Amino acid sequence: MTKPAERTDRISRRQVDKFAERRRLLAEAALQTLAERGYARTSLREIAQNTEFSHGTLHYYFRDKVELITYCVRQYKAHCVQRYDGIVATARSAPELARDFGDGLAATLEQDVLMHRLWYDLRAQSLFEESFRADVAEIDDSLERMIWRIVVRYAALAGVEPACTPAIAYATFDGLFQHALLRHVSGSPQALDALRDGARRLLDHVVRA
Repeated sequence: MTKPAERTDRISRRQVDKFAERRRLLAEAALQTLAERGYARTSLREIAQNTEFSHGTLHYYFRDKVELITYCVRQYKAHCVQRYDGIVATARSAPELARDFGDGLAATLEQDVLMHRLWYDLRAQSLFEESFRADVAEIDDSLERMIWRIVVRYAALAGVEPACTPAIAYATFDGLFQHALLRHVSGSPQALDALRDGARRLLDHVVRA
């Protein structure tokens, strides 16, 4: 027979899971509006007007716009990290890793351009709003570690050593990606190919024989 405490614990876990799932669905619904309009030009009320959810419902699950936007970006960036870790795990040669990494960057830029715009918007806002800084720093750190795993694996497959620090490697690839994003949203037909080629070339520059 199930003890009352065990039943209560299961009910509590179900309630927590239901709350988390509801937050995820709300964030997905709000994401399009946030990404299209940007942080500064979007309020929770405007998000509610562009989704099936009421302003009160959004406010119940997210205390403010800051919590909502950081939740959205954090979820997406965690997915990105998993995607590139898969590339690291399956690559069998340095050229294969460089190819798959470049293709992966170009694919996510093309498919998820709104999310990347939102991320850079959030990071820029953190220069002025302290409430963003801890979350931005944590996401940045996870992306830096992801890039470093790419660099270390590439170096190992090529039989060489990394030629820079994790911070320099991240700043280099992040700069390349942000530049490609700006060109892509401006309509450049060469942006994606330039990103693929640039990523492959940069891998050679961040390692040494």
